[in-house]
Amino acid sequence: MKKEHAPAENKEGIIVAHYGVAVDVLFAADNVCRMIRVKRNSGHVVGDKVMIQDDILTRLGRSSELSRMDARGGIHIVGANLDVLCIVVSCEPLPPPGFIDRAIVSARASDLHPVLVVNKSDLACFAGYEAAIRKVYHESVKIFTMSAEQGTGLDTLSDFFSEGHRGVFVGPTGVGKSSILNGLLPEIHLTTGEISETKKRGRNTTTVSTLHLLSDGGELIDSPGFNDFGLVDISAHQLSTYFPGFEKAGMDACRFRDCKHREEPACRVIELVEDKQIDRERYTIYLQMLTEVEAMETEPKYRDRRHRRKKN
Repeated sequence: MKKEHAPAENKEGIIVAHYGVAVDVLFAADNVCRMIRVKRNSGHVVGDKVMIQDDILTRLGRSSELSRMDARGGIHIVGANLDVLCIVVSCEPLPPPGFIDRAIVSARASDLHPVLVVNKSDLACFAGYEAAIRKVYHESVKIFTMSAEQGTGLDTLSDFFSEGHRGVFVGPTGVGKSSILNGLLPEIHLTTGEISETKKRGRNTTTVSTLHLLSDGGELIDSPGFNDFGLVDISAHQLSTYFPGFEKAGMDACRFRDCKHREEPACRVIELVEDKQIDRERYTIYLQMLTEVEAMETEPKYRDRRHRRKKN
């Protein structure tokens, strides 16, 4: 990939890195990458399609965007124009409670295909953790297992992306997102960090979201690690539809189309919980998230954001 510094006229490209006050734009037609200055908090994100004219960047329409809320209520767009969300987890460090569920719901609500990437199969804690993950999520999402450290299992993920997918890696700091990308693309040499022995947490070595073209096809965005995946503008109906584990109930199995699976009569989800086909602990997690979503729906800023999105 060549670096270009001369102004580009009427050229369409993709943002492949964001540095706060500047972005790298890749012009795929001639495999040239240019750095373009932008205003801080401009709203541009990695994956955006843009048009460059007279050194001015104009964002084109998005086919999709994935957002999350942090612990302080700040909203962050993780990536744009994606079709896959790769949720990377490991047995060390463990993801925060609810992280996987929130990420899956957010992906489905954004029309993305969520997949789970369980890394660090070389660790002693892996077997038990993978078994627990498969028990909960095997009917909901595709699961990849691998060891980026030993280079095993990477081929299956590479084959998946070679079908033409564009995805983003999200996960807590230290689960090995950059290590997996190094395994897929050894030439990029991303920095990786060590796990703290006292807190069992990783150091955040990725500070800038970057998009990488995989050699066999497909594109992957590596994002900085984060431990909170708060839901953004998710309705109670979306949560009840997209919560992982409820697929076995069927889309139209409940008596009421807007069933929230809380106490409604003839609710298929509640029946499956009582029959122990849906784990009661999983159902309790869902009810906690439902209460959170319902509270969020009453906030004026939630309604304003939903209204703006519908207009766009």
